[in-house]
Amino acid sequence: MKDLKMYINGEFVESSNGKYIEVLNPSTEEVISRQPEGTLEDCDRALDAARAAQKSWAQTPACERAVYLTKMAEGIRKREKEFVEIIMREQGKTRNWASIEVGATIAYFDYMASFARHIEGEIVESDNRGESILISKKPIGVVAGILPWNFPFFLIARKAGAALIAGCSIVIKPAQLTPENCCEFAKVVDETGLPKGLFNVVTGKGSVIGNALAASPKIDIVSVTGSVGAGESIMKAAANNITKVSLELGGKAPVVVFPDADLELAAQAILDSRIGNNGQICNNAERLYLHKDIYDKMVALLTEKFKAVKVGDPFSADDIDMGPLVEKRALESVQAKVAKAIEQGAKVIVGGNRVGNKGYFFEATLLGNCRQDMDIIHEETFGPVLPIIPFDNIEQVIEWCNDCEYGLASSVFTNDINTASKMVRELEFGETYINRFHFEAIQGFHAGVKKSGIGGADGKHGVEEYLRTHVTYLQTR
Repeated sequence: MKDLKMYINGEFVESSNGKYIEVLNPSTEEVISRQPEGTLEDCDRALDAARAAQKSWAQTPACERAVYLTKMAEGIRKREKEFVEIIMREQGKTRNWASIEVGATIAYFDYMASFARHIEGEIVESDNRGESILISKKPIGVVAGILPWNFPFFLIARKAGAALIAGCSIVIKPAQLTPENCCEFAKVVDETGLPKGLFNVVTGKGSVIGNALAASPKIDIVSVTGSVGAGESIMKAAANNITKVSLELGGKAPVVVFPDADLELAAQAILDSRIGNNGQICNNAERLYLHKDIYDKMVALLTEKFKAVKVGDPFSADDIDMGPLVEKRALESVQAKVAKAIEQGAKVIVGGNRVGNKGYFFEATLLGNCRQDMDIIHEETFGPVLPIIPFDNIEQVIEWCNDCEYGLASSVFTNDINTASKMVRELEFGETYINRFHFEAIQGFHAGVKKSGIGGADGKHGVEEYLRTHVTYLQTR
C-alpha cells in the first residue's frame, strides 16, 4: 500500500492534521493507497502559493508557458505504462480505455501548448476622432480545478493545460476515489521546473476541500466536473464572492436511429457508447429511441453484441470489454435503477445483474418495453444499462429527446441530410453526434445546457474560460 502526498508550493507534503483516507481497487475491494485528508489550512496554503505565483506567470510570454506544457506531455510519455496501470487499478478502467485516457492527456498538453500564439484580441472602430478601442485578453487569475473520478487523469490536462497556457495558476482537488494518478502527475510537474505555486494538489473530502476552494475569495474561477448535486453545492459556495463557475455535470444522452441508417454501424456505435469506461461517462448513450420499422432488427443486433461483452478485472486479460463500477454505492445505484425500471414495466432483454460477489461488476444490460414516463428514461444511470423505446415519427422523437433536465450529448443515425439537419437544429443539447459513437474531440467544445452545466472545455473556447476581456479606450491627439 502506498502513502500519497499532496503538492503545495512546489513541495510534497502530508496533511496538516496527519490523517489519511483509504483508496480501494473497485475490482478487488482491496486498499491500494492512502491519501492525505486535506484541511482548510492546507487549502489556504495552496491558494496563497497560487496567488503569489500567478502575478509573475501572467507576465511570462505565452510561448515560454508552452514549454512547460510540452515537458509535461513528455514526462507522461516516459511513464505511460505506469499511469495506465494506476488508472486501471484505482478507477477500474480496462487497459484499452486507460491507454486511451493517458494518450489523450498527452495529446491535450501538447495541443494546449499550441495556443501560445493564438490568444488574440481585437481593434474596434471608435465613434470618436483620434481614439482606438483595443480589446485584449488577460488571465482570469487563480483557478480551482475540481476533478471527477471517471476520467481523473485526462481532466488534469483539461483544466490545468488550459489554465496554465492562459496565464493562470491552479489548485487541483482530485476525486477522493481516484487520487493516485494526480499525486503521481505532480512528480512530472515538479520535474519540469515549473515555478513553484503555479500547480498545486490538495487531496481529501470533496465536502471539505471542494467547498472550501469554491468559497474562497482567493479564487477567480472554479471549474468542476461532476454530478449535478456537486455543481449545485459549488455554485452556492462560490456565490458569496460572485466567483465565476464553469460546470460540466451529468447527462442523459438520447440516441435516435432512423430506418435509413446503417444499422450495423449504429449497433456497434451504440454498444461502444454505452459500455465505454464501464458505462461511466457523462455523454454515454443513456436512452435509445428506435423507429418502429427497424425496432426488432436493431434489438436483435444489439442483443447479440451486448451478450458478447466480457466483464472482469482489467488486469485479468487485455480483452476485457468492461471493468467494475467505481464503488459499492455506484453498483447499488445501478441495481436500484434497474429494479425500479422492472417495477414500472420494463423487461430485461440482456443482463440486469451483478457479476460475481467480489468487486463492483455489473452486466451490460438492455431493457425493452420501456416508456417515456419511466424513471430510467429521465434519471442518469451512470452504468451499463440502456433502455429502449420505439417511436413513430421525427416530431415525436424530438419531443421525447428534449423531455429531460439534462442537455449534454445526443446522437442521430440517419443517411438523410434533411433528417440530420432538423435533429441538429431542434435537439436541446450541447453536442450532437451524427453516425458515430459518443466521444468528444479536444479541438471542439465540450459543453452542455440545462442542468448539464455552465461554460465548457476544449478548443479555443475552452481556453477562453480562463481569460477575461479587457477594453482599452486609447485617445490620442
